[in-house]
Formats: sequence, structure tokens, C-alpha cells
Amino acid sequence: MTNVPHLESAVPTQSRFAGIDVLRGLCILSVVLHHIHLRFTTSRNPVYPVNDVLPETLNRVLFWSGLSAVIVFFVISGFLITGVSIRRWGTLEDIPVARFYRMRMARIIPCLLLVLTVLTVLHFLDVPGAKMYPESAERASLGRSWVAALTFHMNWLDGHYSWSAPGWGILWSLSIEEVFYIAFPLVCLFLRSEKFLPWALLVLIVAGPINRVIYADDQPWGAYAYLSCMDGMAFGCLAALVSARVTMSKTALRTSLVAGAIIAISVVVLCDEHNYHVGLARYGLNFTLLEIGVALMLIPMSKGIGNRTLSYGTSWLRALGRWSYEIYLFHMLPLIGLMVWFKQSERPAYAFLFTYIAMLLGSVVLGALIFRFFSEPLNRQLGGRTKALN
Repeated sequence: MTNVPHLESAVPTQSRFAGIDVLRGLCILSVVLHHIHLRFTTSRNPVYPVNDVLPETLNRVLFWSGLSAVIVFFVISGFLITGVSIRRWGTLEDIPVARFYRMRMARIIPCLLLVLTVLTVLHFLDVPGAKMYPESAERASLGRSWVAALTFHMNWLDGHYSWSAPGWGILWSLSIEEVFYIAFPLVCLFLRSEKFLPWALLVLIVAGPINRVIYADDQPWGAYAYLSCMDGMAFGCLAALVSARVTMSKTALRTSLVAGAIIAISVVVLCDEHNYHVGLARYGLNFTLLEIGVALMLIPMSKGIGNRTLSYGTSWLRALGRWSYEIYLFHMLPLIGLMVWFKQSERPAYAFLFTYIAMLLGSVVLGALIFRFFSEPLNRQLGGRTKALN
């Protein structure tokens, strides 16, 4: 193990990057819009004219890119957890495992327990969207869902029982992230040197598209499986290692930012994430290319390139990025509640537009309030004397 000074106290107090927060803000906005859109387009709900308002490509990018947004979140999460660990402890093999887990729990568990409690209350109130149906062999029970959520295999549960109730189903991505985080410090400790870590990450990078191809016709497992998504986190880790250990010129960094943005935007615009048998998706490479593009963007952003430009006029979007975890976990609650209200009586067709807006604003406001008065105070208190890992 490399003998380096303990750097925990040297972590910069200002560690946010405008560009990364903008990316997170765009991603959480995409996820919320996707789930709002689903409330009005599923076969179980009346069909409203939501798919004919915008051109087909713009409609798909705005309202059907939720899974791509989650994939981007995976890349960002791998990048941040690796970069912050290096800044805090110097080298990855020096990560104190117990402290790492404590910080992860401080960030994750309070909000997770809160949303599970609220969903359980709504379940017993028979609220659609939160109600589990244990009498159906095709659905998981309430108790089984609690166990899956707390042991981070909600994605497996969805893959086995088909999609869960919407309020519970979003927990699949949290399961993938946390299983990665459980393994991350242990792998770093076992390898004993950062130079071996890229080879371990390469295994996940190769497995990702292979897994997506093998399970393309077995949804949602094909999209939700651990190996279908962890290549995104592996690319994020690699990008953080490059950012921390490789010296690059400003020209190279700017080129990386532009190239990464072009790649990522091209994938989102040109590839239909729901069609697994055409184009790059046929080989499981559509998400791989998206992950590469995002990783190329994160390296220069972490060096300060592009952050000044992306900070102009984006304060609201950066705020969404800071609140993205809370918005993600709790946004289904306003959606479920407003859809129940919307369907209670006959309403004119145009009323769905106002409901759309109310759902979006309600998701943002609820996430901001939970961040400000619940999760962030507990994060600081439970994470210890230094700010917990974000």
C-alpha cells in the first residue's frame, strides 16, 4: 500500500462543478418528464393527445429518454465517488472501508427509509401507483419489496416479478448503485494498487453490452440487470482516475468536452432507447457510446473547463442537480397524487397540460424541501465531522 499523507482534512470545501450539476439537472428533468408522460400514455389510463403535440424526434428526446438519463447518472456517480475518494484519502487503496460505508449510508438510508414509509402508508390507503398486490403471483408483496429495497436488489425483484408499482419501481437504479458502492472499496483494498483497478473495471465495461444483448427480450431485466448498467459506473471511475492522475493540456480537455458532448447528444437524439434490435442497440453499444461521451465530458469539467460557460443562466438547473437524489426518490408521490385527483371526475382534454406542470413543479418543490430540511442535515450529522460523500 502506498504510504501517502492522510488527506481527509485537505478536501476542498468547494467541490461542486457547474457542468456536472447541469448534467445532473438535465438528467433528473428527463426522468421526471418521462414518468409524467407515462401517467398519460399507459394503457391503464385514458389516452390524451400528448404524443402528437411535438415532432416525433423532439417528443422522444423530451419524454422518452428517462433510461438514458439514469445511465448518465451511473457514469456521474462512478466519477464522483472515485474522485472524492482520491481527494479525501490520497489513493484508492487507502480508503477506510468502514468510514466509506458510513458516509454512503448517511447519504442514502434516511431518504430511502422515508420514501419506503410513505409508500407503505399509501399502500394501506389503496392509492394507485403505490399499492402492491400480494394476491397476484405476478407481483411482489409489500414485505418482499421492503426486503428488496433495503438489501439493494429491487432491480432483481422487478426482473423476476415484472414491473413493480410505479412508486416502488424507481428504486431499481438505487440497488445497482449501492451494490457497486459496497464492492468498490473492497475491490480497491484487494487490488492494493490503483494500476490494477482499470483492468477490473474493464471486465464490467465488456460485460455491459454483452448482458444487454443476451437479455434484450427479457425486460425489464435486460435494462435493470446489474451487469447491464455497471459499465456506466466503471466508465465514470476510469474518467475520475484520468482526471486525477493524467496531466492534459487545455486544448486536449476542450477537445474531450466537445467530442463527448457530440457523442452523448447524438446517442440521445438518434437512438431509441426502447428499441433493442436496431442500430447500435442491437449490439448493446448504444448505452456504451453514451457512457463514453459522458465520461469524456466529465474529465474536462472536473478540471474547470466549460464550467464558467455552463454557469450562466443555469442556476435553476444546477439546483435541480444538487437536489437530484431527493427529486428522484420522491417525484412519484406528486405524480401519483395528482393523477388520482385528475381521474376523479371528467375534465377537459386540455387540463392535462396544467396537470403536467403541477406534477413537474410539485416534484421539484418536494425534492428541494426534503433536501433542505431532512436529508442534507442528516447527511452532515450521520456522515461525521466532514461532509459525506455525494
